[in-house]
Amino acid sequence: MRSLACGVSLGVLMTWGLSSQAAEPSPRNVVLLIADDLGLDCGCYGNRVIKTPNIDALAKTGTRFAYGFASVSSCSPSRASILTGLPTHASGQYGLAHADHNFYTFRNVQSVPRLLRQAGYRTGVIAKLHVQPPEIYPWDADLTRVNGRNVAVTAEQAKKFMQESGQRPFFLLVGFNDPHRAAKGFANDKQFKDVPAVKYDPKDVIVPYHLPDQPEVREDLADYYQSASRLDHGVGLVLKAIEETKNAERTLVIFLSDNGIPFPGAKTTLYDSGLHLPLVIHSPSQKQHAVVNQAMVSWTDIAPTVLEWAGIKPPKEMLGRSLLPILDQENPEGWDVVFGSHQCHEVTMYYPMRSVRTPAHHYLLNLAHELPYPHASDLWGSPTWQGVLKRNDTMLGQRSRAAFEHRPREELYDIGEDPNELKNVAGDRRYADVLEEMRAKLRKWQEATKDPWLIKYRHE
Repeated sequence: MRSLACGVSLGVLMTWGLSSQAAEPSPRNVVLLIADDLGLDCGCYGNRVIKTPNIDALAKTGTRFAYGFASVSSCSPSRASILTGLPTHASGQYGLAHADHNFYTFRNVQSVPRLLRQAGYRTGVIAKLHVQPPEIYPWDADLTRVNGRNVAVTAEQAKKFMQESGQRPFFLLVGFNDPHRAAKGFANDKQFKDVPAVKYDPKDVIVPYHLPDQPEVREDLADYYQSASRLDHGVGLVLKAIEETKNAERTLVIFLSDNGIPFPGAKTTLYDSGLHLPLVIHSPSQKQHAVVNQAMVSWTDIAPTVLEWAGIKPPKEMLGRSLLPILDQENPEGWDVVFGSHQCHEVTMYYPMRSVRTPAHHYLLNLAHELPYPHASDLWGSPTWQGVLKRNDTMLGQRSRAAFEHRPREELYDIGEDPNELKNVAGDRRYADVLEEMRAKLRKWQEATKDPWLIKYRHE
């Protein structure tokens, strides 16, 4: 049988594409695939250079969401939102979980693995988890010591977990480490058995609007692309493992990224470059395939989606909605707003922000705007940012460096006129009504989610 690149065979694609014709299967398993710092850099999202045949193949058998948004652009807080259905200010996972940062989820929060385990599911996590404490995120199989860049081993462990689960329903989180930065570059200097290296010419990469078009930036992006293609190979191997263990007709597969690309102007921001990310879902119960869904959906919708698939009623604190009812739809009604919430990334990076995004506008509230915008240590040390410092650039691509590092209290962008969010119209009288409307939307959401930061700024 002819194979697609990086591991997904035509047999897999056919199995997944035809699975909805079978009788309703049981048990109802879930495989959640989380990329680490991947932006909209997939073939199915329009990047004509990068090679992601397996993610693209998954999109052809399910639903690709054109407007999926993380609720925060930072690893641990975002993963907590995915697993709890709560914005970071409500979950308590205000920043990174590891090392000196030591942020953790509130101990009264109900998480997906906890609820599924109580319902009889076998739970497993492979490679990156990056949230705590363990009692909130319990796992029957904790394989977080697996190197998530060695995607062949990661897939082997995934297959083993599925085999050992037998007829018991399972929830498996596969946390890839790509394309997050490593101590040196993107770990492309390492060689992993049975993992091909897909290399890119720096002259071919697409430089996003928020980065300067400089040689070191192109080289940095070429390394990022290679890491993303390694991730894609891993996705293909896990999908193959689902087929080989005869779970394809009873498994909900969700693929997404936790936050924006690991470059200045994206990761840790609440701009679209930090929050607008890939989301592909395949349900064997779908009637339609290769659906491109235009709904605006949030990562806080993932937990209710998983719980509905498992037949579990979500806790009332989860304000997100299940995506299962709209998987077959291209333009569902009532999905036209998402929210963002950020406190910290590293413990030293306090910069609380809130945002509300509609199809037409994006409003950001910088609650500590007097502070300079902080830089994540991995982005600071990157060749891209060091080049900016060496040249003393005044621009970060199309945005001024001054505007990036020193924010006003309010930002408002007209997405139709300004999709790259470069012209702040919060002070423009023509947008006065829009500004008031967006403020009201955000305030209502803060009240509904019991935002602790609302108290301090209520009378301003």
